[in-house]
Amino acid sequence: MTYVGVLVFLHTLVSLVAIVAGIIAIIEMFGGKRSSFATDFFLQTAGFTSITGFLFPFHGVTPAVIVGIVALVILAAVLVARSRFHFAGAWRGIYAAGMTASVYLLVFVGIVQAFQKIPILNVFAPTGTEIPFVVTQGVTLLIFLVVGALAALRYKPAVAMS
Repeated sequence: MTYVGVLVFLHTLVSLVAIVAGIIAIIEMFGGKRSSFATDFFLQTAGFTSITGFLFPFHGVTPAVIVGIVALVILAAVLVARSRFHFAGAWRGIYAAGMTASVYLLVFVGIVQAFQKIPILNVFAPTGTEIPFVVTQGVTLLIFLVVGALAALRYKPAVAMS
């Protein structure tokens, strides 16, 4: 297996694991959990996924590069909200919305890749501009916007025990 082949495998595997951990972390957020294994694991795997995306052969600034940069900026804001500001004030909402946006970006890329690489999906949207692809991405965005807004409004982390 080539370097790129190994990278694709690891990048894809870690991305899928990050999505699962992120969904669990979002669910736990609604329960007021301040931190959990799922949250820590999500932040690590999402960061790893974004960073490994920059190890692929560079062919100029592409949508994938832009999504990777945006993902890292959002993850940085989430970490600052959590570690530096401890969810105080507006940082609570920034954290909740950022966590949701981070998971969304992974799912967004997953949908793009699925339509490009899975033959039965590719038949319905070979260029990524067809109605099935657009509807799938639109519904996914709508779901994450609602979840992110609710998370930002409702997330009230439990007070840390000393």
